[in-house]
Amino acid sequence: MNIGLIAGGGQFPLLFSKKAAKKGYKVFAVGFKSETDPQLLDIVEELRWLHVGQISKLIQYFKEHDITQAVMLGSMNKVKIFKDIRPDFKALAFIAKNIITHDDSVLRALSDLFLKHDIQILPSTFLLPELISPKGVWTRRKPDKAENKDIVQGWKTARRIGELDIGQCVVISNGTVMAVEAIDGTDATILRGGKLSGKNNAVVVKLCKPGQDLRFDLPSCGVQTIETMQAAGAKVLAIEAQKSVSFDREEMIALADTYGISIIALTDDEIQ
Repeated sequence: MNIGLIAGGGQFPLLFSKKAAKKGYKVFAVGFKSETDPQLLDIVEELRWLHVGQISKLIQYFKEHDITQAVMLGSMNKVKIFKDIRPDFKALAFIAKNIITHDDSVLRALSDLFLKHDIQILPSTFLLPELISPKGVWTRRKPDKAENKDIVQGWKTARRIGELDIGQCVVISNGTVMAVEAIDGTDATILRGGKLSGKNNAVVVKLCKPGQDLRFDLPSCGVQTIETMQAAGAKVLAIEAQKSVSFDREEMIALADTYGISIIALTDDEIQ
């Protein structure tokens, strides 16, 4: 069976393609030179390089290979995107019809556009449920009383910025919000927050946006997140259980234990 892949950056597209091949799928991927890992070439059946905004070519490519189901995986650096975007007529028509700039709204509308061409966008984790973050404290160290207070405040703040579709991550220290995720992404947000807190045991909270379509753009974390937190002096990572993905979880936890960082996955009903 053929399946389509719209591949951003990071390891998610690579992991998906390896798992899909084991399950008997032939993966026909679209990549973006500003983002996609070239290693994908060695895993998928075929990889077509496009510029962001070439929607007609993307749909045509999937049609050529009888693709009726596809996934959108991986990160997209918005700063790079603006330098590499080449919208075609279909993209311009899409933009004119959908006067929206919010990430989730754009992705949902784009998914609807693909469906009109008989291409269904599937959940990003449908072949990789093991990546979904389980509930609980993952590390040896648990958040202390002050850090738990910051988690609660950070959680509520992250929900509010999520409602505005600004970002998914906040950094908080001793009750003060140090940084809010913007176009620069999570790692830059953690570093900004750590610097402003004086590397004073900041807490990082990263959540799904309210009403987010869980097929794409789930909050993610991994080894790089922990390395960035260590560089920033952050000591707690709070994520949303069942609504986020975590890569290389065992390695991530081992590294966090080495650095004395706490990782905790919570749900809304645990926040008061």
